[in-house]
Amino acid sequence: EQLDLSGYDLILSSESGPAKGVISHTNTCHICYCHSPMRYLWDLYPDYRRGLRGLVKTSFSLTAHYLRIWDLASAARVDHFVANSENVASRIRKHYRRDTHVIYPPVDVSSGQISDRIDDYYLVVSRLIDYKRVDLAIQACNQLKRPLRIIGGGDQYKRLRILAGNTVEFLGRVNDETVRENFAHCRALIFPGEEDFGIVPVEAQAYGRPVIAYGRGGALESVAGMSDEGSCPETSTGVFFAEQTPESLAQAILTFESVETRLSRNFIRSSVQRFSISRFKCEMYELIGEKMAQHHRLHRVPLADSTPVSSLV
Repeated sequence: EQLDLSGYDLILSSESGPAKGVISHTNTCHICYCHSPMRYLWDLYPDYRRGLRGLVKTSFSLTAHYLRIWDLASAARVDHFVANSENVASRIRKHYRRDTHVIYPPVDVSSGQISDRIDDYYLVVSRLIDYKRVDLAIQACNQLKRPLRIIGGGDQYKRLRILAGNTVEFLGRVNDETVRENFAHCRALIFPGEEDFGIVPVEAQAYGRPVIAYGRGGALESVAGMSDEGSCPETSTGVFFAEQTPESLAQAILTFESVETRLSRNFIRSSVQRFSISRFKCEMYELIGEKMAQHHRLHRVPLADSTPVSSLV
């Protein structure tokens, strides 16, 4: 709120927190690319609160109440919301009572290449924090005695190491080349959390690798998943599991293994080309032009033949 943005024609805020709270001039068009309303205030508020104790819990509850009031007020300052998925669009409608346009995030799908060699391991690429539910992947692979590689770090590392059996390998934080190598050669990516959209499943599919995902949230928009009742493997890009339990995930792994040879690497890779960077640029440029023209008509802002557009990202 302390930023002086009075000299700007266009503000682009990219956020899942307070960035949309900037105050703009009437003539300024503010477009918010929203990755989610603040999860710890809305959808995941009970989960965050459940993990707290004593005075910290009381303080969080009180603070969250006033933050929700401010969050709603700041949402009203946005002229146009753009959601990164239909999943997030539904949250915006629920919590802010605003209509929104959906533009999927840009993913470098062109760098993915199909490998002739597939090694015997499953893969998790994730921050090691509670809601990512990496513990489910570990427990399911412990049960089935399946090799699992985990890329990423976070505050749950020590707990997860204790939970892991001898088929689980932690690679930690690695460089991009190592991530790409592991994407290319894994049997499948395991994606056990519920995400707003989820870039990692798209990246894995860009290498022609299937995804075993929890059947909620953004994964429903990027993965053409089979349920355990089955659908056509040749036009599927992975398998969903219905409950966030080790047993449900283990069953999904077995379902995947029963159809693994029927899944098409080329189909999987082609299915995620709709998330490309060039597509994102085209859709975003088109939307910005449309919304700025609409804003200028509504507020009777004169447009020069070549109006320079400034932006804050």
